[in-house]
Amino acid sequence: MSTELPPVAPEVLAEAVENLTARLRKKLDAATEGCAAGAVLEGDGTVTLRFGEDALVTLRPGPAGTITTADQATCSCLLAPRCLHRAAALGAAPLADTPPEPAAEPEPGPAAAPTAAAADPTGSTEPAASAAPAGPVGATVPATPALTAAQLRAAGALWHVAAEALAAGVTAGGAVVQAELLRAAHTARLAGLIRAEAAALRVVRGLRAAREHRAGQRLGDLTDAFRELLHTAGLLAAGSADPALTGTARRAYAPGGSLQVHGLCREPVLSATGYGGVVTHLLAADGTPYSVSDVRPGGLARARGAGSASVALGGATLDHAGLARGGLRIVGATVSPEGRLGAGRGVRATPLPGSAWTEQPAARLFARPAAEAVAALLADPDAAESTLLGCDVTVVGAVGEHLLVRETRPDAPLLRLLPAHPHPELAHTENLRRIALYPGLQLRVLGRPDLDRTATLRPVAVGPVPGAEHTLRLPEEWLGRADLGYDRLQGAHFPQGAAAPVPLPAAEGPDPLADSPLWRVRRLLETGVAGGRRAVAEAARGTESLAGASYAPLRRAGLTAAAELAAALAAEADRRPRDVFGRLADPSPDGYAWAWLAAATHLAGAERCLIAASWAASPSAVPVSGR
Repeated sequence: MSTELPPVAPEVLAEAVENLTARLRKKLDAATEGCAAGAVLEGDGTVTLRFGEDALVTLRPGPAGTITTADQATCSCLLAPRCLHRAAALGAAPLADTPPEPAAEPEPGPAAAPTAAAADPTGSTEPAASAAPAGPVGATVPATPALTAAQLRAAGALWHVAAEALAAGVTAGGAVVQAELLRAAHTARLAGLIRAEAAALRVVRGLRAAREHRAGQRLGDLTDAFRELLHTAGLLAAGSADPALTGTARRAYAPGGSLQVHGLCREPVLSATGYGGVVTHLLAADGTPYSVSDVRPGGLARARGAGSASVALGGATLDHAGLARGGLRIVGATVSPEGRLGAGRGVRATPLPGSAWTEQPAARLFARPAAEAVAALLADPDAAESTLLGCDVTVVGAVGEHLLVRETRPDAPLLRLLPAHPHPELAHTENLRRIALYPGLQLRVLGRPDLDRTATLRPVAVGPVPGAEHTLRLPEEWLGRADLGYDRLQGAHFPQGAAAPVPLPAAEGPDPLADSPLWRVRRLLETGVAGGRRAVAEAARGTESLAGASYAPLRRAGLTAAAELAAALAAEADRRPRDVFGRLADPSPDGYAWAWLAAATHLAGAERCLIAASWAASPSAVPVSGR
């Protein structure tokens, strides 16, 4: 069994690659590949990797298990520390998360209205974008401070490196390209451009996953990551000082006064970077969402066990399972901008009896059509990632990987349910499969809309529909809901006998996103991400010109702007400038990156419109463009 390498801070890896000579950089990808298979865990916790007879790399992680300084990685060869062996070992190790700064919690003071949004269910340690200052109507909002010269330089450097990485693509985006991104990302962090750094780290992780052909890796995710990075770095380099673009590393807690919150549900958190835990969703009497989270390194084992761990909040004698079906009266509450409840020294919490979903404030979540709730979320995509939506549905059946349901409203669309987390050791997938065995079953579903898919909901909890005969029969102590990530539904929880027959469609019905000719634009963008600028240029020089007949379906469907942006991208990719002597010269990546970003941004907006339409009408009423 091979030993896992300790995570490495991005700046340590970037420095190791930067110190290599040009000759050694050309050999880095080959040296990195497969070197982790020979790693050995020593008795003192260090990890060693042998390169031949004379080179032994030793990694000595710190107390947190991470390589955070250059002197924690050494090599015995004569060229160390500027050697290929050390850089290859660091390049084979996973990237460490940027350590979050401690969230400052204020001492108890005068009550202040919290700025609460939905909690981040991923448990990500990446920074949250700070909100723009708000004030009463007619009030003067202070001007946003301009970017400093250091921030402008850092943003410009990050844009240039990101443009070069896009032009290289996955095929040429090896260790050297990744190290340049990491160096620029670290400089951006030092300059206070936290969101830009986080976007760059997502791109690097995506490049690694694509080059290593990891399971679950999607080219579309890397395409979206490149769009976010170029969008953020480009606007910052142009001088935009929007606080939402710079971001903040500190999740500052503000006084929240006295609160009374009621549990909604809990869900496991399992991130790709090894973090695991639980987040419990809560609602205040006025409908404001809050959360209590417990996410730490530990992966799957911790995600499974944290659901019954104690809640560390103001001395409350509750675990997360009890809080999800109970409540708290909190005095001296502290609240982060994301709605997380802090556990400061002055916080005091007293348990409250739980309330059912049929009572306020939870009943408010199920009172309006899902289409209205999704329309509100589409207006604020950042909040959409963590906001829960409630609706009553009737189970239709399973088709492919989806559980099909229909909202119990006139002319309601056919919705697709997918597991909130697909890991087989979590209960989501098993519970949805069991529900699919009961067509006609009526459910009350609380979940998170997947705004990258057509009419798709990822449920985190379910319950019986009030007054329905063919619905769930849950134990009294569950208080009318089952947390799909922790509670496992059994046969006794379902009604006996068959419900009224529900016709199962032969297929899932028209998909306005998949059936739209916009797939041609996405394929072009993903071709660029996978193969780089050269791949897009080769496609443009193919037998069927991308600027001509290939995009005729886009124009016939009225998507003229998409067709023109795609054609402009293909033309820019194939631009071959010459120097004063007529020799071919390498074109600057900036023009290509701007053309790619313009097409990607337009595509994202067009796809969002189609997704919104899929929630608003039955499948037969959604317009589907020709292919």
